[in-house]
Amino acid sequence: MFDIAFSEMLIIAVIALVVIGPEKLPKVAKTVGHLLGKAQRYVSDVKSEINREMEIDELRKLQAEMQAAATKVEGDVQTTLRDAEFDMNKSVKAIEDDIADLEGSKPPVVAPAAGANIGPEQQAPTVPTVPAGPGPTAEAK
Repeated sequence: MFDIAFSEMLIIAVIALVVIGPEKLPKVAKTVGHLLGKAQRYVSDVKSEINREMEIDELRKLQAEMQAAATKVEGDVQTTLRDAEFDMNKSVKAIEDDIADLEGSKPPVVAPAAGANIGPEQQAPTVPTVPAGPGPTAEAK
């Protein structure tokens, strides 16, 4: 705490012995020791309080950084989910359009292979034939 060498302390002790006297010197030394101890404890308490405040400030900064990072990640996740939802809706719409196009067109009739054993539930639907001959004309109407 103080830069006092042993020789300086010895000179101070001799002067105190002469000024104070041998009867009161032990009591004064005890009081000075208590005061120095209190001063050291006070300085130590102030140091620890300052360190605690610095740690609290660092933790607050870290908390703010973590909250900012969490907010950024949350925003990125929401953006990614919105993009994925948009892509899925676009794909579903394309599939629905393809299905609508297929339903609008006539399915091709596939003739069974020669000699195939087809049951009544597997038979292809028959296509009605149009009778040959002159049909109605525009003049007949």
